[in-house]
Amino acid sequence: MRRWWPGERPAPGGRTGSGPAEDGTPGGGPPQDRTPGHEPPPAASTHRVLPASGWIRWLAALLAGALPALTFPAPSLWWLAYVALVPWLLLIRSAGTVRRAALDGWIGGIGFVIAVHHWLMPSLHVFIVLLGALLGLLWAPWGVLAWRLLGGRPSARRAAAAVVAVPSGWLAIELVRSWEGLGGPWGLLGASQWEVAPALRVASVGGVWLVSLLVVAVNTALVLLVTARTGARTAAGVLLVAWALAVTGVWAWAPQPVTTGTARIAVVQPGVIAGPDSVERRLARGEELTRTVAGGDVDLVVWGESSIGAGAWQDPGTARRLAALSRETGADLLVNVDARQTDGSGRSGIFKSAVLVGPDGPTGDRYDKMRLVPFGEYVPARALLGWATSVGRAAGEDRLRGDRQVVMVLPDGDRGLRIGPLVCFESAFPDMSRQLVRDGAQVLVAQSATSTFQESWAPAQHASLGALRAAENGRPMVHATLTGISAVYGPRGERIGEPLGTEASAAAVYDVPLTRGTTLYGRLGDWAVYGALAALAALCAAEGLRALRKRPAPGRP
Repeated sequence: MRRWWPGERPAPGGRTGSGPAEDGTPGGGPPQDRTPGHEPPPAASTHRVLPASGWIRWLAALLAGALPALTFPAPSLWWLAYVALVPWLLLIRSAGTVRRAALDGWIGGIGFVIAVHHWLMPSLHVFIVLLGALLGLLWAPWGVLAWRLLGGRPSARRAAAAVVAVPSGWLAIELVRSWEGLGGPWGLLGASQWEVAPALRVASVGGVWLVSLLVVAVNTALVLLVTARTGARTAAGVLLVAWALAVTGVWAWAPQPVTTGTARIAVVQPGVIAGPDSVERRLARGEELTRTVAGGDVDLVVWGESSIGAGAWQDPGTARRLAALSRETGADLLVNVDARQTDGSGRSGIFKSAVLVGPDGPTGDRYDKMRLVPFGEYVPARALLGWATSVGRAAGEDRLRGDRQVVMVLPDGDRGLRIGPLVCFESAFPDMSRQLVRDGAQVLVAQSATSTFQESWAPAQHASLGALRAAENGRPMVHATLTGISAVYGPRGERIGEPLGTEASAAAVYDVPLTRGTTLYGRLGDWAVYGALAALAALCAAEGLRALRKRPAPGRP
């Protein structure tokens, strides 16, 4: 008499059916191959805390997906990241069908996207729900993957596969949504660990991607430790210990750049200035604050994004005022211009540009922002979506993109300091900072303005990204804003000095350590991403081969 595997039930008529079994488990299908190395399909738990469907389960999935948002600034509950996905994974594990698992993944993804980007509501209004629904679809296949590997009573082999494949699937989602057109790499789970020294050391080896991979792996292993049988729990526990030992090894032996000197860099943050003549009053306040650092042996003064608006930049007297300010302080100024200009190739339009100004005026070093904020700085497919300008704060005119990254070199009197400028959310893209360092930048400088979201979590989240970029590349990073939060990080991601908060209108001078050498991430790049994709490809190949082996041979005529 045949013994049935868990989750496999005979359908009426004595054969296995293709649908779910009568008890709701994902059984059925063709008879299972019981040759060594083949595992039966996962069976859903027969003891459900939540109903198999309905609004209660939808709400639970939405809240479970939103929970990881608390790990980012401003709450910064970094420790929560290591358990924040457990409720969501447990919910997916209890799904009775593939369709339910995909829905749990999708609804949880909606909760995650909206929670992480909730500060965009004043600009997007109801469109944030549409954004969440579209991006949330990325988690639907992840829900199916997690259900297949964690559902039922997984074997030790399936548990080991889960600890590798479920984090790899999450990383694939982060890679896709990091595309600029989908909003960029904001809210990567690994970014929640920006103030945890061991995690920053891991970032120096594999970037923020490797940190995300480890965080999701811990969550997956915890689910197995709570729900699986002895063999699977043992496999999960062994892998968890292996991850811990790997992080310890990275902490002890990962190469770090060597400190070679110090640069004195001032950050000027004028604060919130609104109303009539705000462009001129902001420029005047920037000048006033810059004069306070005169005599401080400063190498560079950094102003925030859009510190000089269109009206001021088009006035020929502005360049003379900035040159006089440079002579008075004895330092070059890195300002940021948001105005109609012409670039080196002859294109005319609105550019966001980092411009270096010396004692004789603009030096000619200029970087035009390359990656623009969707809707904030341009409207994708404006012919179709241009109506968004009437219901939100979408850009009335598209800004133009720069065509290359630029490393600026200060005069020899400032020891030839090489700086790599970034504008606004370009600091969220790991590849841009890495390329600047490969091109010789000694200091990464991000100019930003989050005044639209002043009272939200956005300023703190944006400032925290500087710690990751610094640790990944082994180079200090200066994050200068118009209205806060401005912060400076050392080459290991450690905070230098005190940040300037959103309530401050001030200038501060920081002693920034300079380094030489490269990190493993700087040498190898996004190898963690490629490894995750390879793991997913191997899993798909194994499943395909298993399906082919189970296919019955064609009968003779």
